[in-house]
Amino acid sequence: MCHPCGCRDIPLIKEFIAEHESVTDTAGAALRALDDGDRGLVPGLVARMERELVAHWRGEEQGLFAVMSADPEYAGYIDALVREHRELGAVLREIDLTHAEDIAGLREAVAELHHHIAKEEDGPFPASLTALTGEEWGRSMGAWREAHPA
Repeated sequence: MCHPCGCRDIPLIKEFIAEHESVTDTAGAALRALDDGDRGLVPGLVARMERELVAHWRGEEQGLFAVMSADPEYAGYIDALVREHRELGAVLREIDLTHAEDIAGLREAVAELHHHIAKEEDGPFPASLTALTGEEWGRSMGAWREAHPA
């Protein structure tokens, strides 16, 4: 997934990637609980995924994505990523684990999440190395901090 561009050494990108890893770990735990028949754990794990993603998306969208989407070269790509945030958020908020189709929807959403993360880590994250000014990095990091007050 990652190319050796150095973006993972940038503090903000490092935070975003750590959040990606945390939420995919939680998603994996939810799917394993389903597979093991331990459905009692799944609602809490899905709720944790949603909480983590809401803060993560706020940090991305109000910071790095807002800065990058001001450039027409990146705007369409960023807009598509934000739409995917909304779609996945809706799935996680509306899921009813008593319905087989919602369980299948969760599995599909987790697969889409992995694909979405790859698009971020292979797209705007490395592009940000050359696209952002120092002031834009500051604005982006400030938005991440606002989304993560604790």
